Amino acid sequence: MFLPYSVIDSLTTDQVRVWEDHFSSETGARRRPAIEEGIWRRTQDPRNAEQSGWAEDSSGRRRIVHYRLHYGLDRTHPVERVVLEELYLYVSLLSPAGEIGDHRDDLDQWLADGRWKPTGDEDDSWHRGDLIATITEHAVHPQDERADRDTPAGFTSIDVMICSEDYTLTRASRNLPWDVLAGGMRVKDQRGTPTYADDLSGLQKHLPFVVEAGCGLSIEAGIPPLHWLHEVYRVTARDGNELTQNFAFTLSPASDVLVKEVLTDTDHKIDDMVSMFRKMFLAEPTAAHLALKRLYDAGHLVGPVATHNFDRMFARVGLEEAYMRRYDQRIPHMPFPDNARALLVIGLHADRREVQARARELGLPIFYLDTEGVTENGVYKSYPIEGAREGDVVVRSEATPALLHLAELLGANI
Repeated sequence: MFLPYSVIDSLTTDQVRVWEDHFSSETGARRRPAIEEGIWRRTQDPRNAEQSGWAEDSSGRRRIVHYRLHYGLDRTHPVERVVLEELYLYVSLLSPAGEIGDHRDDLDQWLADGRWKPTGDEDDSWHRGDLIATITEHAVHPQDERADRDTPAGFTSIDVMICSEDYTLTRASRNLPWDVLAGGMRVKDQRGTPTYADDLSGLQKHLPFVVEAGCGLSIEAGIPPLHWLHEVYRVTARDGNELTQNFAFTLSPASDVLVKEVLTDTDHKIDDMVSMFRKMFLAEPTAAHLALKRLYDAGHLVGPVATHNFDRMFARVGLEEAYMRRYDQRIPHMPFPDNARALLVIGLHADRREVQARARELGLPIFYLDTEGVTENGVYKSYPIEGAREGDVVVRSEATPALLHLAELLGANI
Protein backbone atom coordinates (compact mmCIF):
# COMPACT_ATOMS: atom_id res chain seq x y z
CA MET A 1 0.00 0.00 0.00
CA PHE A 2 1.64 3.21 -1.19
CA LEU A 3 0.62 6.82 -0.69
CA PRO A 4 -0.59 9.01 -2.21
CA TYR A 5 -3.39 6.65 -3.22
CA SER A 6 -5.42 7.65 -6.26
CA VAL A 7 -9.08 8.33 -5.48
CA ILE A 8 -10.10 9.98 -8.77
CA ASP A 9 -7.59 9.43 -11.55
CA SER A 10 -8.25 12.53 -13.64
CA LEU A 11 -10.18 15.72 -13.14
CA THR A 12 -11.78 18.05 -15.65
CA THR A 13 -11.04 21.76 -15.52
CA ASP A 14 -14.40 22.33 -13.81
CA GLN A 15 -13.64 19.67 -11.20
CA VAL A 16 -10.27 21.24 -10.43
CA ARG A 17 -12.09 24.52 -9.90
CA VAL A 18 -14.57 22.82 -7.53
CA TRP A 19 -11.65 21.43 -5.53
CA GLU A 20 -9.85 24.75 -5.33
CA ASP A 21 -12.99 26.71 -4.45
CA HIS A 22 -14.61 24.33 -1.97
CA PHE A 23 -12.21 21.64 -0.71
CA SER A 24 -8.72 23.12 -0.48
CA SER A 25 -7.48 24.22 2.93
CA GLU A 26 -7.26 27.77 1.59
CA THR A 27 -11.05 28.22 1.40
CA GLY A 28 -11.18 29.90 4.78
CA ALA A 29 -13.87 27.51 6.01
CA ARG A 30 -14.08 26.81 9.73
CA ARG A 31 -13.23 23.19 9.03
CA ARG A 32 -10.97 21.50 6.50
CA PRO A 33 -13.23 19.95 3.86
CA ALA A 34 -10.33 17.86 2.54
CA ILE A 35 -10.29 15.83 5.78
CA GLU A 36 -12.97 13.19 6.23
CA GLU A 37 -13.40 12.12 9.85
CA GLY A 38 -15.72 9.73 11.64
CA ILE A 39 -16.21 8.42 15.16
CA TRP A 40 -18.39 5.64 16.50
CA ARG A 41 -18.48 4.60 20.11
CA ARG A 42 -20.65 1.64 21.04
CA THR A 43 -21.24 0.48 24.59
CA GLN A 44 -23.65 -1.84 26.37
CA ASP A 45 -26.42 -0.13 28.27
CA PRO A 46 -29.94 -1.11 29.36
CA ARG A 47 -31.27 1.61 27.04
CA ASN A 48 -29.70 -0.01 23.95
CA ALA A 49 -30.09 -3.64 25.02
CA GLU A 50 -31.63 -4.78 21.73
CA GLN A 51 -28.67 -3.52 19.68
CA SER A 52 -25.87 -4.11 22.23
CA GLY A 53 -26.92 -7.41 23.78
CA TRP A 54 -26.88 -5.89 27.27
CA ALA A 55 -28.16 -8.16 30.04
CA GLU A 56 -27.67 -8.34 33.78
CA ASP A 57 -25.00 -11.02 33.32
CA SER A 58 -23.60 -9.71 30.03
CA SER A 59 -22.42 -6.13 29.98
CA GLY A 60 -19.32 -3.98 29.80
CA ARG A 61 -18.27 -4.47 26.18
CA ARG A 62 -17.10 -1.44 24.24
CA ARG A 63 -15.93 -0.65 20.73
CA ILE A 64 -14.54 2.68 19.52
CA VAL A 65 -13.68 3.49 15.92
CA HIS A 66 -12.01 6.75 14.89
CA TYR A 67 -10.79 7.49 11.39
CA ARG A 68 -9.32 10.48 9.57
CA LEU A 69 -8.64 10.51 5.84
CA HIS A 70 -6.65 13.42 4.38
CA TYR A 71 -7.26 14.13 0.70
CA GLY A 72 -5.32 16.35 -1.66
CA LEU A 73 -4.96 17.49 -5.25
CA ASP A 74 -1.99 15.84 -6.97
CA ARG A 75 -0.49 17.87 -9.82
CA THR A 76 2.54 15.65 -10.46
CA HIS A 77 0.76 13.83 -13.30
CA PRO A 78 -0.22 15.33 -16.67
CA VAL A 79 -3.83 15.50 -15.45
CA GLU A 80 -4.74 16.52 -11.90
CA ARG A 81 -6.11 13.80 -9.64
CA VAL A 82 -7.63 13.56 -6.17
CA VAL A 83 -5.53 11.40 -3.87
CA LEU A 84 -5.55 10.08 -0.34
CA GLU A 85 -2.45 11.64 1.23
CA GLU A 86 -2.69 10.49 4.85
CA LEU A 87 -4.68 7.79 6.66
CA TYR A 88 -5.50 7.20 10.32
CA LEU A 89 -7.66 4.39 11.69
CA TYR A 90 -8.01 3.55 15.37
CA VAL A 91 -10.06 0.68 16.80
CA SER A 92 -10.32 0.03 20.54
CA LEU A 93 -12.08 -3.01 22.02
CA LEU A 94 -12.96 -3.75 25.65
CA SER A 95 -14.11 -7.34 26.23
CA PRO A 96 -13.58 -10.37 28.48
CA ALA A 97 -9.86 -11.16 28.68
CA GLY A 98 -10.21 -14.53 26.98
CA GLU A 99 -11.84 -12.95 23.93
CA ILE A 100 -9.14 -10.29 23.76
CA GLY A 101 -6.49 -13.02 23.89
CA ASP A 102 -8.14 -14.89 21.03
CA HIS A 103 -8.40 -11.64 19.09
CA ARG A 104 -4.69 -11.01 19.55
CA ASP A 105 -3.97 -14.43 18.05
CA ASP A 106 -6.21 -13.51 15.12
CA LEU A 107 -4.37 -10.23 14.66
CA ASP A 108 -1.03 -12.03 14.46
CA GLN A 109 -2.44 -14.33 11.80
CA TRP A 110 -3.93 -11.43 9.80
CA LEU A 111 -0.60 -9.58 9.88
CA ALA A 112 1.10 -12.69 8.49
CA ASP A 113 -1.60 -13.22 5.85
CA GLY A 114 -1.29 -9.58 4.76
CA ARG A 115 2.53 -9.76 4.60
CA TRP A 116 3.09 -7.04 7.18
CA LYS A 117 6.67 -6.89 8.46
CA PRO A 118 7.84 -6.01 11.99
CA THR A 119 9.31 -2.51 12.18
CA GLY A 120 11.99 -3.62 14.65
CA ASP A 121 10.84 -1.10 17.25
CA GLU A 122 10.30 -2.15 20.84
CA ASP A 123 6.53 -1.72 20.65
CA ASP A 124 4.31 -4.10 18.70
CA SER A 125 4.32 -2.42 15.29
CA TRP A 126 4.44 -3.60 11.68
CA HIS A 127 4.66 -1.91 8.32
CA ARG A 128 3.29 -2.56 4.86
CA GLY A 129 4.35 -0.05 2.23
CA ASP A 130 3.61 3.40 3.64
CA LEU A 131 1.36 2.14 6.45
CA ILE A 132 2.23 1.33 10.04
CA ALA A 133 0.11 -0.94 12.28
CA THR A 134 0.52 -0.79 16.04
CA ILE A 135 -1.16 -3.09 18.58
CA THR A 136 -1.36 -2.27 22.29
CA GLU A 137 -2.99 -4.33 25.04
CA HIS A 138 -4.15 -2.85 28.35
CA ALA A 139 -5.19 -4.45 31.60
CA VAL A 140 -6.73 -1.06 32.34
CA HIS A 141 -7.00 1.35 29.44
CA PRO A 142 -5.15 4.66 30.03
CA GLN A 143 -8.22 6.57 28.88
CA ASP A 144 -10.30 4.80 31.53
CA GLU A 145 -7.73 5.78 34.14
CA ARG A 146 -7.85 9.35 32.82
CA ALA A 147 -11.64 9.43 33.20
CA ASP A 148 -11.69 7.47 36.49
CA ARG A 149 -13.86 4.90 34.72
CA ASP A 150 -14.03 1.36 36.12
CA THR A 151 -12.99 -1.67 34.07
CA PRO A 152 -15.36 -4.63 34.49
CA ALA A 153 -13.89 -7.57 36.36
CA GLY A 154 -12.20 -10.01 33.99
CA PHE A 155 -12.10 -7.52 31.10
CA THR A 156 -9.09 -6.19 29.22
CA SER A 157 -8.73 -3.98 26.16
CA ILE A 158 -6.77 -3.90 22.94
CA ASP A 159 -6.04 -0.97 20.62
CA VAL A 160 -5.15 -1.25 16.95
CA MET A 161 -3.88 1.84 15.15
CA ILE A 162 -3.20 1.79 11.41
CA CYS A 163 -1.85 4.99 9.93
CA SER A 164 0.43 6.40 7.29
CA GLU A 165 4.10 6.52 8.19
CA ASP A 166 5.10 9.51 10.34
CA TYR A 167 1.44 10.49 10.81
CA THR A 168 0.92 12.72 13.84
CA LEU A 169 -2.28 13.53 15.67
CA THR A 170 -2.78 16.23 18.27
CA ARG A 171 -3.66 15.22 21.80
CA ALA A 172 -7.08 16.83 21.41
CA SER A 173 -7.78 14.74 18.31
CA ARG A 174 -6.56 11.55 19.99
CA ASN A 175 -8.81 12.24 22.95
CA LEU A 176 -11.84 13.19 20.88
CA PRO A 177 -13.52 9.74 20.71
CA TRP A 178 -12.98 9.34 24.45
CA ASP A 179 -14.45 12.76 25.13
CA VAL A 180 -17.45 11.69 23.05
CA LEU A 181 -17.67 8.50 25.10
CA ALA A 182 -17.61 10.51 28.33
CA GLY A 183 -20.56 12.53 27.05
CA GLY A 184 -22.76 9.48 27.46
CA MET A 185 -25.60 8.23 25.31
CA ARG A 186 -27.65 10.73 23.38
CA VAL A 187 -30.97 11.35 25.07
CA LYS A 188 -33.82 10.99 22.61
CA ASP A 189 -36.06 13.97 22.06
CA GLN A 190 -39.75 13.82 22.93
CA ARG A 191 -42.02 13.73 19.91
CA GLY A 192 -45.26 15.65 20.07
CA THR A 193 -48.18 15.78 17.64
CA PRO A 194 -47.14 17.83 14.60
CA THR A 195 -49.49 18.75 11.80
CA TYR A 196 -49.06 17.01 8.45
CA ALA A 197 -49.39 18.94 5.20
CA ASP A 198 -49.30 17.96 1.53
CA ASP A 199 -46.78 20.64 0.57
CA LEU A 200 -44.80 23.64 1.80
CA SER A 201 -47.40 26.22 0.81
CA GLY A 202 -47.82 27.14 4.50
CA LEU A 203 -44.35 28.69 4.42
CA GLN A 204 -45.75 31.51 2.30
CA LYS A 205 -47.18 33.04 5.50
CA HIS A 206 -43.77 32.96 7.24
CA LEU A 207 -41.26 34.58 4.91
CA PRO A 208 -38.34 34.77 4.87
CA PHE A 209 -37.17 31.44 6.31
CA VAL A 210 -33.88 29.82 7.35
CA VAL A 211 -32.87 26.32 6.23
CA GLU A 212 -31.29 23.52 8.24
CA ALA A 213 -30.33 20.49 6.15
CA GLY A 214 -29.35 16.90 6.86
CA CYS A 215 -28.41 14.13 4.48
CA GLY A 216 -31.75 13.97 2.64
CA LEU A 217 -30.67 16.39 -0.09
CA SER A 218 -27.32 14.62 -0.41
CA ILE A 219 -28.98 11.23 -0.83
CA GLU A 220 -31.07 12.66 -3.66
CA ALA A 221 -27.78 13.81 -5.26
CA GLY A 222 -26.55 10.21 -5.27
CA ILE A 223 -24.32 10.47 -2.22
CA PRO A 224 -24.54 7.40 0.03
CA PRO A 225 -26.40 7.79 3.33
CA LEU A 226 -24.82 7.30 6.73
CA HIS A 227 -25.42 3.56 6.80
CA TRP A 228 -22.93 3.28 3.93
CA LEU A 229 -20.20 4.26 6.40
CA HIS A 230 -21.71 1.92 9.00
CA GLU A 231 -21.05 -0.85 6.52
CA VAL A 232 -17.55 0.28 5.60
CA TYR A 233 -16.46 0.54 9.24
CA ARG A 234 -18.49 -2.49 10.33
CA VAL A 235 -20.50 -0.61 12.93
CA THR A 236 -23.26 -3.22 12.64
CA ALA A 237 -22.60 -6.90 13.32
CA ARG A 238 -22.85 -9.54 10.63
CA ASP A 239 -23.96 -13.17 10.63
CA GLY A 240 -21.70 -14.68 7.97
CA ASN A 241 -22.10 -12.37 4.98
CA GLU A 242 -25.50 -11.06 6.08
CA LEU A 243 -26.29 -8.11 8.30
CA THR A 244 -28.18 -9.01 11.46
CA GLN A 245 -31.78 -7.99 11.03
CA ASN A 246 -31.97 -5.93 14.23
CA PHE A 247 -28.89 -3.92 13.19
CA ALA A 248 -27.01 -5.11 16.29
CA PHE A 249 -23.83 -3.30 17.26
CA THR A 250 -20.44 -4.82 16.51
CA LEU A 251 -19.05 -5.36 20.01
CA SER A 252 -17.56 -8.84 20.16
CA PRO A 253 -13.94 -9.12 18.93
CA ALA A 254 -14.93 -12.27 17.05
CA SER A 255 -17.45 -10.32 14.96
CA ASP A 256 -15.21 -7.31 14.32
CA VAL A 257 -13.82 -7.82 10.81
CA LEU A 258 -12.80 -4.22 10.09
CA VAL A 259 -9.17 -4.62 11.12
CA LYS A 260 -8.98 -8.03 9.42
CA GLU A 261 -10.05 -6.44 6.13
CA VAL A 262 -7.47 -3.66 6.41
CA LEU A 263 -4.64 -6.04 7.33
CA THR A 264 -5.36 -8.87 4.88
CA ASP A 265 -6.82 -7.04 1.85
CA THR A 266 -5.35 -3.60 2.32
CA ASP A 267 -5.75 -1.99 -1.11
CA HIS A 268 -9.31 -3.22 -1.55
CA LYS A 269 -10.36 -2.01 1.90
CA ILE A 270 -8.70 1.39 1.50
CA ASP A 271 -10.61 1.81 -1.74
CA ASP A 272 -13.76 0.96 0.19
CA MET A 273 -12.91 3.62 2.78
CA VAL A 274 -12.38 6.39 0.20
CA SER A 275 -15.50 5.52 -1.79
CA MET A 276 -17.72 7.95 0.15
CA PHE A 277 -15.44 10.91 -0.65
CA ARG A 278 -15.15 9.81 -4.28
CA LYS A 279 -18.92 9.62 -4.73
CA MET A 280 -19.42 12.86 -2.85
CA PHE A 281 -16.91 14.82 -4.91
CA LEU A 282 -18.24 13.51 -8.24
CA ALA A 283 -21.87 14.23 -7.33
CA GLU A 284 -23.53 17.35 -8.67
CA PRO A 285 -25.96 19.71 -6.93
CA THR A 286 -29.57 18.75 -7.58
CA ALA A 287 -32.56 20.76 -8.71
CA ALA A 288 -33.41 21.08 -5.02
CA HIS A 289 -30.11 22.83 -4.27
CA LEU A 290 -30.68 25.14 -7.22
CA ALA A 291 -34.25 25.84 -6.07
CA LEU A 292 -32.94 26.92 -2.68
CA LYS A 293 -30.47 29.25 -4.38
CA ARG A 294 -33.30 30.82 -6.39
CA LEU A 295 -35.35 31.22 -3.22
CA TYR A 296 -32.34 32.90 -1.61
CA ASP A 297 -31.81 35.24 -4.55
CA ALA A 298 -35.50 36.19 -4.38
CA GLY A 299 -35.18 37.04 -0.68
CA HIS A 300 -37.41 34.23 0.58
CA LEU A 301 -34.50 32.32 2.17
CA VAL A 302 -32.11 34.22 4.43
CA GLY A 303 -28.91 33.60 6.33
CA PRO A 304 -26.47 30.75 5.91
CA VAL A 305 -27.74 27.21 5.46
CA ALA A 306 -27.17 25.24 8.66
CA THR A 307 -25.74 22.02 7.28
CA HIS A 308 -24.60 18.74 8.82
CA ASN A 309 -23.18 17.51 5.49
CA PHE A 310 -19.54 17.63 4.39
CA ASP A 311 -20.27 17.50 0.63
CA ARG A 312 -20.17 21.30 0.13
CA MET A 313 -23.25 21.15 -2.11
CA PHE A 314 -24.77 24.37 -0.84
CA ALA A 315 -21.50 26.25 -1.28
CA ARG A 316 -21.24 24.83 -4.79
CA VAL A 317 -24.48 26.60 -5.80
CA GLY A 318 -23.42 29.86 -4.14
CA LEU A 319 -25.06 29.57 -0.71
CA GLU A 320 -23.20 30.30 2.51
CA GLU A 321 -22.88 27.30 4.81
CA ALA A 322 -22.87 27.19 8.60
CA TYR A 323 -21.34 23.80 9.39
CA MET A 324 -23.02 22.29 12.45
CA ARG A 325 -21.63 18.78 12.80
CA ARG A 326 -19.40 18.30 15.84
CA TYR A 327 -18.54 14.91 17.31
CA ASP A 328 -18.14 16.38 20.77
CA GLN A 329 -21.77 17.56 20.43
CA ARG A 330 -20.86 21.17 21.19
CA ILE A 331 -22.92 22.54 18.34
CA PRO A 332 -21.77 25.92 16.99
CA HIS A 333 -24.11 28.86 17.51
CA MET A 334 -26.41 29.34 14.54
CA PRO A 335 -27.02 33.01 13.67
CA PHE A 336 -30.63 33.72 12.71
CA PRO A 337 -31.10 36.96 10.77
CA ASP A 338 -33.37 39.46 12.53
CA ASN A 339 -35.94 39.21 9.73
CA ALA A 340 -36.21 35.38 9.80
CA ARG A 341 -39.79 34.21 10.31
CA ALA A 342 -39.51 30.40 10.13
CA LEU A 343 -37.13 27.45 10.03
CA LEU A 344 -37.33 24.80 7.31
CA VAL A 345 -35.61 21.52 8.31
CA ILE A 346 -34.84 19.26 5.34
CA GLY A 347 -33.97 15.58 5.69
CA LEU A 348 -32.57 15.74 9.23
CA HIS A 349 -33.58 13.45 12.05
CA ALA A 350 -32.32 13.03 15.58
CA ASP A 351 -28.61 13.77 15.68
CA ARG A 352 -28.56 17.54 15.92
CA ARG A 353 -31.29 19.69 17.45
CA GLU A 354 -29.62 22.86 18.66
CA VAL A 355 -30.64 24.88 15.60
CA GLN A 356 -34.27 23.88 16.11
CA ALA A 357 -34.03 24.73 19.81
CA ARG A 358 -32.72 28.18 18.88
CA ALA A 359 -35.64 28.66 16.48
CA ARG A 360 -38.11 27.74 19.23
CA GLU A 361 -36.46 30.24 21.59
CA LEU A 362 -37.06 32.92 18.95
CA GLY A 363 -40.69 31.86 18.54
CA LEU A 364 -40.21 30.77 14.91
CA PRO A 365 -42.51 28.10 13.45
CA ILE A 366 -40.73 24.98 12.23
CA PHE A 367 -41.50 23.14 9.00
CA TYR A 368 -40.04 19.68 8.32
CA LEU A 369 -39.51 18.29 4.84
CA ASP A 370 -38.82 14.58 5.23
CA THR A 371 -39.93 11.20 3.90
CA GLU A 372 -39.91 9.81 7.48
CA GLY A 373 -38.55 6.51 6.23
CA VAL A 374 -35.22 5.03 5.18
CA THR A 375 -34.07 1.93 3.35
CA GLU A 376 -30.96 0.36 4.84
CA ASN A 377 -29.38 -2.58 3.07
CA GLY A 378 -32.63 -3.38 1.31
CA VAL A 379 -34.73 -3.21 4.48
CA TYR A 380 -37.27 -0.36 4.77
CA LYS A 381 -37.57 1.21 8.18
CA SER A 382 -40.03 3.81 9.33
CA TYR A 383 -38.02 6.74 10.65
CA PRO A 384 -40.33 9.38 12.15
CA ILE A 385 -38.84 12.77 12.95
CA GLU A 386 -37.88 12.44 16.58
CA GLY A 387 -38.35 15.98 17.86
CA ALA A 388 -41.37 17.24 15.90
CA ARG A 389 -43.86 18.86 18.25
CA GLU A 390 -47.33 20.32 18.37
CA GLY A 391 -47.46 23.38 16.13
CA ASP A 392 -44.76 22.07 13.79
CA VAL A 393 -45.64 21.17 10.21
CA VAL A 394 -44.36 18.00 8.55
CA VAL A 395 -44.39 17.54 4.78
CA ARG A 396 -43.70 13.87 4.04
CA SER A 397 -41.98 14.20 0.66
CA GLU A 398 -38.64 14.03 -1.07
CA ALA A 399 -36.91 17.38 -1.19
CA THR A 400 -36.71 18.00 -4.93
CA PRO A 401 -40.42 18.00 -5.89
CA ALA A 402 -41.43 19.85 -2.73
CA LEU A 403 -38.83 22.61 -3.15
CA LEU A 404 -39.53 23.01 -6.87
CA HIS A 405 -43.22 23.40 -6.05
CA LEU A 406 -42.44 26.00 -3.37
CA ALA A 407 -40.24 27.93 -5.80
CA GLU A 408 -43.06 27.89 -8.32
CA LEU A 409 -45.57 29.14 -5.74
CA LEU A 410 -43.24 32.02 -4.83
CA GLY A 411 -42.38 32.87 -8.41
CA ALA A 412 -38.75 31.85 -7.98
CA ASN A 413 -38.76 29.06 -10.55
CA ILE A 414 -36.55 29.07 -13.64
